[in-house]
Amino acid sequence: MVRAVGLLLVLSIAAAAAAAPVRRPRCDAGDRAALLAVKAAFNNASYFQSWTPDVACCHWYGVDCGGDDYDYDPTDDDRVLSLAIIRDDNVTGAIPGDAIARLTRLQELMFFKVPGVTGPIPAALATLTGLRELTISRTAVSGSIPSFIGDKFTALESLDLSFNSLTGAIPASLAKPPKLNSIDLSRNRLTGSIPRLLLSKAGQQAFLTLSHNNLSGSIPAEFGDVNFVQIDLSRNQLTGDASMLFGEGKKELGSVYLSRNALSFDMSELQLPERLGFLDVSHNGIRGGIPAQVAKLSNLQLLNVSYNRMCGEVPIGGNMASFDAYCFQHNNRNRLAGAIPPALFAKLAAQPQLEAYLTLSHNNLSGSIPVEFAAVNFARIDLSRNQLTGDASALFGRGKAAQTIDVSRNALEFDMSGVELPEQVIAVDVSHNMIYGGEAGKAAGVQRQLQSAATCTACSTTSASVVLPLTTLLNKICHRTLN
Repeated sequence: MVRAVGLLLVLSIAAAAAAAPVRRPRCDAGDRAALLAVKAAFNNASYFQSWTPDVACCHWYGVDCGGDDYDYDPTDDDRVLSLAIIRDDNVTGAIPGDAIARLTRLQELMFFKVPGVTGPIPAALATLTGLRELTISRTAVSGSIPSFIGDKFTALESLDLSFNSLTGAIPASLAKPPKLNSIDLSRNRLTGSIPRLLLSKAGQQAFLTLSHNNLSGSIPAEFGDVNFVQIDLSRNQLTGDASMLFGEGKKELGSVYLSRNALSFDMSELQLPERLGFLDVSHNGIRGGIPAQVAKLSNLQLLNVSYNRMCGEVPIGGNMASFDAYCFQHNNRNRLAGAIPPALFAKLAAQPQLEAYLTLSHNNLSGSIPVEFAAVNFARIDLSRNQLTGDASALFGRGKAAQTIDVSRNALEFDMSGVELPEQVIAVDVSHNMIYGGEAGKAAGVQRQLQSAATCTACSTTSASVVLPLTTLLNKICHRTLN
């Protein structure tokens, strides 16, 4: 009886197995032939070593057919949906457009970090009308951006053509795809203006990176209606206004990079979004003041307003303790006013083994030099041509790393006779102040460094009684002596 039951169970399992669909590896014959043509075009490079007859094409490296790895329905025509050729220096040659175009169901195409891929973006790719993501990045691809990308790829959502050698203008047709919300054309040699309707159909979130090109003209006013999450237009030749990128309505805006252009607008009245985390507008011609709202942006991690023509006070309080002087460094073209925030370099004060560099010259800064700077190990400091008052002796000290110290043309007033100069110092300029006292104390140990310095600004001052005791030291590094 037991033996009969066991036999019946075995027969039932066998019948069920016979009735189940046969698991067949997925691979469309036409797609397989197209992929082999791609492999041949790249001279059977080692990247394609898994593309062999005994392996179904949907299992080949860089190929994806979507869904399960096997086809339970023999009548189903599952096709290659994604092709990625990435991170291989041995893949060389032009993009085989005709072969790739035979993958008629392709939705994602990626060439990434394959520097041996050359030539233009082939026109044959225009037939891939179902493409959703196109990435050709960090290759040697050259020529212009084809207009068919915008005209034909109606399903396109993401376009990345960064780090190539593309030239010419950005085609206006890139504004056409209704679902396109991310464009990265950075690190090319593109010229001309930015198409005014670019990403105008992006919806709730848009990402645009056009940095490191030669784009000119103004930022389109239409960008004021785009819901950018990130926009990077840095290192171009853009001019005019950029204020339309900001505003209370920009709820998603997190990153704005506009540095190294020729933009000119008033920053004083900008409304900065609460989610803003990165703001770099350095190296432009921006005027006005730094919005006080900056101090209240809890997400702000990067702020750079250097090399502009700004004026007014530097905001204090709030999150300003998160920023050090690099945020304002080299502001020689600015007209910043107010006191130097004591929190600048607060992080480095707790790490004296790290060197700091501070340049706030040619501004209208007032008040005293923060006493907190005594704990910072400055290698170079330039506070010249401001309206600073009080004591600056905290910047000096035999154990400091400073090589150059310039606090000239302020209204500083302190006793120099008790100051010890850093051992590595090669240039000191304290001229045009109200410093008193005798020669800097214990300066003999730094005579060699001072004598080796080639030049420095003239040691003149408005008060001879201040300078004369310093002449024996300062004339070692200056062009002319004092009378």
